[in-house]
Amino acid sequence: MISHIVAYTKNRVIGRDNEMPWHLPADLAHFKRVTLGKPIIMGRKTFESIGRPLPGRQNIVVTRDEQFQADGVTIWYNLDSLSAIINSEEEVFLIGGGELFRQTLPVAKRLYVTEIEAEIDGDVFYPSIPSHFTLLEEAFYPANKENTFAFSIKCFEQ
Repeated sequence: MISHIVAYTKNRVIGRDNEMPWHLPADLAHFKRVTLGKPIIMGRKTFESIGRPLPGRQNIVVTRDEQFQADGVTIWYNLDSLSAIINSEEEVFLIGGGELFRQTLPVAKRLYVTEIEAEIDGDVFYPSIPSHFTLLEEAFYPANKENTFAFSIKCFEQ
């Protein structure tokens, strides 16, 4: 089963200049808690922005660049391997970037969404969530010393 885990702003920004333009430690803790021990799939730019494989997870990097190499990751040169995962019981997380989110949203079963209560300029966006997804749960987190913006964590399923 493919799940997305994503944080975006009111204007659906997920990144700017290959970085997340916010600092939300509580959301990062949520990301770690949800994905630890599970495979994660990301595009090459997302991997490069993180700078290393995330520990405690199988890291899969999707790239068209056949010269790309990185230690500690599995490399896919296309999304053909995704077909085996779609109907699997195992939850596999797609963590970015924008193009992979757009391509896989039609086959995603669950969306873990952090909606940030701010409009921030960016150059990568998350697509609109189709109406056939149902909101299962939602939790609100106010802005504080550690988290620069208020945000809500939501879980949707189709």
